[in-house]
Amino acid sequence: MSDEPDLTNLVDLAAARFGGTVVAVNDEFFAFAERMLLSEPPIIRPGVFTERGQWTDGWETRRRRDLPGADWAVVRLGAPGIARAITVDTTHFTGNAPEAVEIHGATLAGYPSAAEATDPAVEWVELVGHTPIAADAVNVLPVAEQGQTRITHLRLTIHPDGGIARLRVHGTVVPDPRLFDRVTSDLAAAYLGGVVVAASDMHYGDRHNLNASGDARAMGEGWETRRRRGTGHDWATVRLATQGQIVRAEVDTRHFRGNAPRAVELWAADCPDLVDPDDVESVTGWFPLLPRTRVQPNTRHLFDLEVPVQATHVRLDAIPDGGLARLRLTGALTLVGREALAMRWFDALSPDAAREELLACCGSEDWAEAVVARRPFGTLAALLPAAEQEWWQVPESSWFEAFTAHPRIGERPPRTPAPPTTARASIVSLDAPRREQAAMDEASEETKAAFVAGNAAYEERFGYIFLVRAAGRTALEMLDLLQERMAHDPAEELRVAAGQQAEITALRIRHLITGA
Repeated sequence: MSDEPDLTNLVDLAAARFGGTVVAVNDEFFAFAERMLLSEPPIIRPGVFTERGQWTDGWETRRRRDLPGADWAVVRLGAPGIARAITVDTTHFTGNAPEAVEIHGATLAGYPSAAEATDPAVEWVELVGHTPIAADAVNVLPVAEQGQTRITHLRLTIHPDGGIARLRVHGTVVPDPRLFDRVTSDLAAAYLGGVVVAASDMHYGDRHNLNASGDARAMGEGWETRRRRGTGHDWATVRLATQGQIVRAEVDTRHFRGNAPRAVELWAADCPDLVDPDDVESVTGWFPLLPRTRVQPNTRHLFDLEVPVQATHVRLDAIPDGGLARLRLTGALTLVGREALAMRWFDALSPDAAREELLACCGSEDWAEAVVARRPFGTLAALLPAAEQEWWQVPESSWFEAFTAHPRIGERPPRTPAPPTTARASIVSLDAPRREQAAMDEASEETKAAFVAGNAAYEERFGYIFLVRAAGRTALEMLDLLQERMAHDPAEELRVAAGQQAEITALRIRHLITGA
C-alpha cells in the first residue's frame, strides 16, 4: 500500500486558472514564480536562452552566496480551502533544484496587499516541515494534521535557492458561505466546492475539467471518453458545493466538432446526509433533471428549468460517448445546504479567523476565545447552546466589553476610514446594527428625541448603554422597555442587559450560519 496521499478528488487550490497568483517573492532572477501555478505540465526548451540565462519553465532564483539562507514566495490561493497534500515539482531542474522546502499557510481576511501578506505579524501555520526534495522529480508532500485548516495564502520556502517547475496545493475548497447569498451561483463549480467525483471513462480528457473555472480553450481542457463500440453510454457524476435548487443547466460542447455526444441526459439526487458524499455507490434515488436531449457539436447549450430541482448530486449521461467542455448548474442554496456549508466553513477556519467572525456577533474577547476552543460543532443546533453557555460563564468585565461594541439605540455606527484590507467580519459588525435597528428609521422625531434623553438617563444610572434586542421590535416597544428597566436595581439590570446581549448574539450567529 502506498504512503502517498490520495489526490483523486482533490483540486489544486493554487491553480492560476482558479485565480491563484504569487503576491510576493524575494527573488525570481532566472524565471518568474507565477509559472509555478500553470496547469499544464512543465516543458523544456534546450538551447533557448534569454538575457538572464537558459529559458526555464517554472520559478528559479539566482545562486545564493550568503549561506545559510533561503528564498521564498507567497501565493494567494485561487480558492481558499484545506490543503491535504502539496506537490513540489522539480521536473527538468536537474542541477539547480533546491535541497529542501518548507511550506506554511495563513488565513488573511479580505484582499491584502503584498506588504500586508508579508507583514511579520501574520501568523503562519506549518503545513510541511523542513523536508528534503529530489531534483527532476514530482515530490508529493502530505500536509501535517495541525495544518489542515482553511487557508487563503501559502508561503513556499526553498533551501537554499534554485528552481521549482510547478506547485500544486491539493485540497478541498471551503468557500465563504456568504458568497452564495442573494445570488444564483454555479453549484457545480470547482472554485465553489463542486467536485466531479466519478466518471465512466477519461481516456482523452480528465473529468475534473467539466467544472473547471473559465471556458475551455481547446478540446484538451474538456472531458472526453474513448469511442464506445458496444451498447450503453458514458457518464460523469458531480457532487455540488452543497444542497441547492438548480434553475438552469449549461452543457457546453465547444471545441468538440466531430466527437461531441449525440445527446445528453441529466439526473439529480438529493442526499444531504451522506457520511461520504464522494462515494457514488451510496448516492441513491436518482430522478430526471433534464430528459434525453439532442446536443450540437461546438455549441453552448442553455436549458432553463420550469420547476427548480433540489439536489446534492447530478449525473451527466453522454450518449453514447464523446466530449464535453463544461457543465454548469446554476441555482441557489437551500436553507439546509446553506447551514451545512457554513458550518463546514466555520469549523475549518483558523482560530484567528473564527474569533474575528464571532467578535462581529459579540464583542467579548474571552467569550469568542472560549467558543472557538470548543469547535468543531457540526451543526447550528450544537453551536448556539455552546455560545450561550460560554456567555454566562465569562466574567462581568467581559459583558461590559461586549456592551461597548454596540451603538446606542437610534444611533448609527460612526463612519471610520476604510481598513487597509476589507474583511467580511468587519463589514458585518457595521451592517448588523443597521439591519437590527431598521425600525428606528420609521420612528417619529418625538420618539427619537425621547430615546436620546432616555439613553442619557440610563447611562447615568447604570454606567453603560441601554441594550435591547432591536430585531422584531418597534421603536415604541423599545422605548417602553427602556423606561420600564430604569426601575431595576443595578444588579438586576446587569443580568437583564446580559440576557439581551445573549439574544442579540444568537440572532447574529444564526444570520452568519443561515444567511437569514
